[in-house]
Amino acid sequence: MNKDDSHLDSLATAHCIMGGVMALFACLPLMHVVMGAIFAFGVGDMSEQLASEANGGPSPQLLGWLFMGMGLLFFVLGQALSVSVIVSGRFLKQRKNYMFSFVLACLACAAFPFGTVLGVFTIIVLSRPTVKVLYGRM
Repeated sequence: MNKDDSHLDSLATAHCIMGGVMALFACLPLMHVVMGAIFAFGVGDMSEQLASEANGGPSPQLLGWLFMGMGLLFFVLGQALSVSVIVSGRFLKQRKNYMFSFVLACLACAAFPFGTVLGVFTIIVLSRPTVKVLYGRM
């Protein structure tokens, strides 16, 4: 096994680990969904108390639906990104879909600090002419 194969295999493993960690942290917005459900569906006395205190402001039900919607949006986006990182790791292992892995490495740089490190190393390795030959791009 040469150096490029070794680096691509290591990056594939790192992508899968990073995708799993991202999937775990992407579950945090579910707390907003639960909190929004409490406001929207009036669970317990807290909703009645908030409704009586909301003099002229938005109703707790409206805020609850807003919390639920935003929480679900960020949950779905986070899960989609984490699945994309895992798929990129699989593509790196199989040496296919070069452009997908390269673009995702650029996007991963925004996930400071670990995504930045992973993205930069992936860009460096994928930019090598010998790696491009492995992908059949030259």
